[in-house]
Amino acid sequence: MMLWLLFFMIPTAVSADAVVSSRIIRSGSIIGANDLSIASISVSGAAQSVDEIVGLEAKSIIYPGRPILYAQVTAPAIVERNQKVPLIFHSGGLEILTEGKALSRASVGEIIRVLNPSSRKIVTGIVKDDGSVHVEVPTR
Repeated sequence: MMLWLLFFMIPTAVSADAVVSSRIIRSGSIIGANDLSIASISVSGAAQSVDEIVGLEAKSIIYPGRPILYAQVTAPAIVERNQKVPLIFHSGGLEILTEGKALSRASVGEIIRVLNPSSRKIVTGIVKDDGSVHVEVPTR
């Protein structure tokens, strides 16, 4: 009787649906519905719905048949490296607008470093929906 009880207490693997790639998806590619399928695999951190992944950008190469992990995708970049971007400085009620040069790629909400060509200083700001970079200047 004791053996029977132990048999049911041993955890068993449960399979679940996971989103897998149906082709090689290169880093920086925007993922479409045709790039994906569903497989019965249980992997921690894997997407379970195609709708969660469509429209996102691959951070690294994703190989066919492998589950797509949330860590492998991100929102598409709207700012490219070396792109000229509106640079907006905020300090209290003052706002200064100039143009800067992005030092990396970034998507909305990400923190990015930008070169201010007029001062030759590198500043850090947050990318907004319109592609501008907002820099908060602390008030003294």
